[in-house]
Order: sequence, then C-alpha cells, then structure tokens
Amino acid sequence: MTYRITYGLEHLDTGETEHYTLEMDEAFNLVISSPAPPEWARLEQDKCRNCPLNPDEHPWCPLAVALNVYDIGGGHKLSHTPVRVTVSAPGRTISNETSLQHAYRSLLGLIMPTCGCPVAAFFKPMARFHLPFSDEEETIYRAASMYLLAQYFRAQAGLPAELDLKGLREAYQSIHMLNIDFSKRLRAIAKGDSAVNAVVLLDLFTKTMPWAIDDQLSEIRHLFEGFLNA
Repeated sequence: MTYRITYGLEHLDTGETEHYTLEMDEAFNLVISSPAPPEWARLEQDKCRNCPLNPDEHPWCPLAVALNVYDIGGGHKLSHTPVRVTVSAPGRTISNETSLQHAYRSLLGLIMPTCGCPVAAFFKPMARFHLPFSDEEETIYRAASMYLLAQYFRAQAGLPAELDLKGLREAYQSIHMLNIDFSKRLRAIAKGDSAVNAVVLLDLFTKTMPWAIDDQLSEIRHLFEGFLNA
C-alpha cells in the first residue's frame, strides 16, 4: 500500500505549471527511481558534517538523489516568483498563493524526512501528517506532539523516556547543521535561487526552534486548562 501526495504549482506570471507526485511506501519512505544520479549527488561531495552514512555502503546522498529526481528548483526559477499551489493528499486538498521559495520550502519539508536521510528521518511522523505552509506555532505544536507521543511509545516498549523536550531541541540543532551543509551542495549546482532559498527558509524555522519551543508552548498552555484541573 502506498500513500501519495501531489504538489501542483501554477506560475501566476507566466502560466507555467509544475507537478510533483510523491509516493511513500507503508513505512512512509519515499519511493523513487534514480538509475544514474549525477556526480554532485555523491555522498562524499560536500558531505554534511553530521551525516552518519558510510560512502562505501551508501555512495549517494539520499536527499541529493531525491532533489535530482524531482528537479526541485531546476532551471532559472527565481524564488520570488508568485505561484498558486494545490496540495492533494488522501482525503484533502489544500490551496495557497505564495512565492516559489515558500512552495518549495513546504515540499522540501515533506521530502527531507522521507528520502532516506538518517538525520532528517527523525521528523518522518510529521511528514506522515503533512501540513503544508504551517507557521512557527503550528510547527512547534506538531513537533512537540510528535516527540511526546514518541516518548509514550518508548515507555510502552520499556525504553527510557523523557518529557523535557531535550531530544527535540537536539534534533532541530542537527537539522540546522544539515541545512547549512546541504545548501552549500545546492549552491554549487543551482541555476536559479529558488531551491537554495527554500532551504534557507526551512532553516529560519529550524535554527530558532530550540529556543522558541518553551515560549511558544507557554503561549498555548491556556488551551489545555481542561487537562490541568485537579
């Protein structure tokens, strides 16, 4: 059984269209076919500092392979290009008018955790419940909920579990490092700036998350008063 999400982009200035269909398997791994990845996708070329993969066993960077297959940011597309985006997933369709870089940012937020990158795989549960164009407060709510549910499953499995969100902060710090290093790889081959700027936008969220988590959760604490009554 597979799960399919489609991004349709219409460029409002030219009428040009782009379509990206992402298919995930039962474990929510991205199903892609790339018989001959380009040289820039080799793992050893601009390898991320915190990448745990061994080039002898994994000669290709999973994220680079995925972006090559989907040609994210291919050509001379500029990040500020206005687009109408339609995201279709089982049971729902979401539309938005935004810039190309914001459309790619949302798309990358789905590709990165599912492409096989071991650093980004931490966020695969959020990809399964993908929310396009989410803002900072929505993202923190979803990330904290994901992390605490993971701790529940760990406790059920007899594993150590923690409630102070330390592991979530560390995961965002790891993704921040990945974003910085992978953007260097993209800059070396990108013709336009849309894909690189999409990573930059993702990283604006990522690098502030470890410090914003407590503040944002405090701001929505009042919504949970019904759970706090003795």
